[in-house]
Amino acid sequence: MPEVHIDYPEVQVAASIGTTDTDDTPWADGVFVIPVCIPLSAAGEWLGAYDPSSSTSPAAATGRIIARAVLDALKRAAEAPDG
Repeated sequence: MPEVHIDYPEVQVAASIGTTDTDDTPWADGVFVIPVCIPLSAAGEWLGAYDPSSSTSPAAATGRIIARAVLDALKRAAEAPDG
């Protein structure tokens, strides 16, 4: 399975952020900022598992790796005394 990490010391709560999504849509909101880090050595494996034209890509087990990493960071940050 491909590798992913969260830079947890850099997780932040931002009262307001304005930016652009991957489809170039601008948006603004209060957010948790969660840096997702993909090792360069794992990028090919991640990209090989993903077909943006398929709504069932990547496979659930592969997508779950990133989802769980992000959700674990979100849960920890949200439950922190200052979260």
